[in-house]
Amino acid sequence: NFRLYYLLLISVYIGQMLVGYGLGWTAPIIPKFDDPKTSPLPNELTETETSLIGSILYVGTILGPYLTGYLCNAIGRKPCFILAGLISLLSFLLLATANNLAMIYVGRVFCGLGTGIIFIVNLVYIGEIASTNIRGILLTSNAIFSTFGTLIVYAVGPYVSYAWVSYIAAAITAVYLLGVIFIPESPTYLILKDRKDDAGIVMEKLGRSKEYHVYREMKIIVEKQSVLEEWKQLVTVKSNRKALFITLTLGILQQGSGIIAVTFFATTIFQLAGSSIEPNIATIIIGVTQIFSSTLTPFFVERTGRRILLIYSTAVCTLSLATLGVYFYLDYINHPSVTKMQWLPLVTLIIFFLSYDFGFGIIPGTLIGEMFQSNVRSTGSTVSVTIAWLFGFGVATVFGYMISDLGSHVTFWIFSSMCALACLFGIFVVPETKGKTLIEIQEMLNK
Repeated sequence: NFRLYYLLLISVYIGQMLVGYGLGWTAPIIPKFDDPKTSPLPNELTETETSLIGSILYVGTILGPYLTGYLCNAIGRKPCFILAGLISLLSFLLLATANNLAMIYVGRVFCGLGTGIIFIVNLVYIGEIASTNIRGILLTSNAIFSTFGTLIVYAVGPYVSYAWVSYIAAAITAVYLLGVIFIPESPTYLILKDRKDDAGIVMEKLGRSKEYHVYREMKIIVEKQSVLEEWKQLVTVKSNRKALFITLTLGILQQGSGIIAVTFFATTIFQLAGSSIEPNIATIIIGVTQIFSSTLTPFFVERTGRRILLIYSTAVCTLSLATLGVYFYLDYINHPSVTKMQWLPLVTLIIFFLSYDFGFGIIPGTLIGEMFQSNVRSTGSTVSVTIAWLFGFGVATVFGYMISDLGSHVTFWIFSSMCALACLFGIFVVPETKGKTLIEIQEMLNK
């Protein structure tokens, strides 16, 4: 059963790498557009066009999960993986061969669509195939591979041609498609479709046959229901309603931290700050930092708990972004000390990403995979993630205008305040799910 676990985990985690690669794609690409020798486009981009190349990804990511919410229960989790891989492959081939802005926009929308599907199905699938004692570890490990994908594009992107940045992603997608062909269908989906014998076989292969019988005795097996019924249960069942409130609020605050804007425009931020370290190198350092931090999290999530990690993470994020705002304020008023502190933007962003990927960037997704009832998990995940991403789309779109109209210092103080709100939300609202089965979590949320 360990072999099967390794196969399915490697396959779905490669998909998560594509999510990170798509998010980080703009960081090395935007500077290429500024140079006529490296740009595939005939004309120089305006600030609006540049921002839209980053943020239009969200058009796809917002549409993708709603499609997934229906298809997950209609055709299964595994076909959704394959569909997402094919869409992602098309998107990166479009981006690689683009010679006009329209092709880039369409490629980015398809990239968001494919990776949006992958993101949701990963949360649903891993939450369903994992045993209670390792579920948190496997869900938080999503972030390791997402940041690894971002690191690849940060590290390789500046040193290869515009087209090759996307061809590399297409090659990773092809490997992903080969992997997901061989993974088993989720036992939860098989149960929902009354294929109880097939579900039993899969759970036996996963070493969870005892849990399967317990599930049947506790009547976790639910009847077939329409899409309308799923949406109705999402808001009428107390546990689902509470899960939606918690995951949705955390998702919005997470996007409000400016994480996507910082990831999209990391290289540009270092140029803006006049960092003493070469911007491309600084961006790679940030990527390595994210990998290091997200790799640590799985070792703590089942020992320390989700809630504590979230609280400490958001507190440090608050302080680091506030400090970066102070640096930009001193630069804004031409304070002489700025010339001696050009190392500060990199240090504060390293601290921000260390703390963000240690909790704030991971725990909301983990809770999404744990909190909803099995029959509405895909729908609940979809609503939580897409509304949060819609908020993120807004943040990424107006980021350039915030910098020019409000100033860099005010922009990062706003991001800092959102992290502070998330810290307070973690202290007073978010429950602890560590060590609890999916059924016990439902019982806790129903109280």
